[in-house]
Parts: sequence; structure tokens; C-alpha cells
Amino acid sequence: MCDYIETFARVEHKYILPVEKYDSFIKMIQPHIKDDAYPSYSLHNIYYDSPDNLMITRSLEGPEYKEKLRLRAYGEDPTDNVFLEIKKKYDGIVYKRRIALHEKEALDYLNKSIPLSNTSQIAKEIDYVKDLYNVRGKMFIGYDRRAYAGKDEDDVRITFDTNIRYRLHNLSLDDIGEETIIQNPNEMVLEIKVMDRYPMWLSEALAKHQLYKGTFSKYGIIYSALHKKEKEEMIKQSKEVYQTCLLQY
Repeated sequence: MCDYIETFARVEHKYILPVEKYDSFIKMIQPHIKDDAYPSYSLHNIYYDSPDNLMITRSLEGPEYKEKLRLRAYGEDPTDNVFLEIKKKYDGIVYKRRIALHEKEALDYLNKSIPLSNTSQIAKEIDYVKDLYNVRGKMFIGYDRRAYAGKDEDDVRITFDTNIRYRLHNLSLDDIGEETIIQNPNEMVLEIKVMDRYPMWLSEALAKHQLYKGTFSKYGIIYSALHKKEKEEMIKQSKEVYQTCLLQY
């Protein structure tokens, strides 16, 4: 993936698509779509956040403005560039600003604060966010993607994500075989990206298959699940201590 766009703004909506509806959905929209320039690939991400996870906790509160910082690779080819990007959402519009780097330079910058060779405006914005939140690596998230584009609508992009997985240790951009799968095998994540509004054929396909947009942040869902588990464990431990005290006294 050598060619890339540094910055763009668009509407992005996610849907949970039951696997049994996939063939029917694709058949209905097939006359209007084509393979994307890169139709099948894996995405590997490291999400960065403040020590107290301020970026994701604010995002989960559903504010009008939110932002994330991540390092992204398409597959595991060491000769390919990786992408360091800020993802912002304001008033329903997603804005992405990113730069391409060699993986070592990106990790040295994020983990060791070695300055970037890139001195562009986008690099300066990333540097500001990095320092503002005092970021560190929090989570690896990987998934496999099938991507389509509109035949007649240049702005329409439709993707299907499966095999969503994460790990909290050994944070590199590679799968190491120690990831935890979070996705129901009977579901996939459908994401629709457009500049303005949906074409009629797409709206009709969504309606026929009873698919309704929702909020699905991969980082947010995993963080929430882990945080819930941690709280439940703390409550369990507190109850055990309380019961022990009752027995002793």
C-alpha cells in the first residue's frame, strides 16, 4: 500500500452483520460495487493513550469531539511503511490526518521520544497530541478486512471486518499468536464510509436486511470489557475480604 491519502474527512457508520446475511447482502449490492484497490488484507494497530486512559474514557462518554492516536500497518511486510495517525470525530464527521514512516522510526518516536524526520504540519499536530497526553502503547488490535468501492460513486467504500483480536503485552505491529479473539464468529463488522449521503441502492440493501447503524469502536469495546472485568474482580475480592472479616470477628 504505497499510495495513500494524508488527510480526509468523511462519514463512517458501523453495523453488526450476521454471517448468514452476508451472501444475500453482497448479492443485492453487487451491481453497484467493485473490489477496492486493495480488496483483502489484515490491519494491525497499536493504540496509544495517556497513562490514565483519558482519550478512550472521554471517547466512551460520547462527546461531540473525540480523538485517538494510533500506529497502523497493512499486513506484516517489513518493507512497507506504517502509518501514524490522529483520528478525530466532530459532529458526526470523521477526520484522519496521518503520515507514513518506517516502523522503527515510528516506534522510536512513540516509545523513546526520538524526534521524527518528518517536519510537516501533520507531524507537528501528532507531536502535540503525543505530548499533551504523554502517550504510551496500550493495546494491539488486529482484524482481517474485505473491501469494496462504489462503481459509480467515487466516495463510497464498504468494508467487512472479521477475526478481531487484541493483546495488551509485547506491543508490536505483528501477530504473535497470543492474541485474544473478541468477535462472535457468527458476526462481522460492516463499515460504510461516504463523503455525504448513502446512495439509494445501499439504503435499500440495509433496510431489507434490517441492519441499523450503531457505535462500534474496537478499542472502546475491548477497553470497556476489560474495565468491567477488572471492576467485577475487585468487587469479588472485596466480598471475600468482608466474609473473612466476619468469620474472624
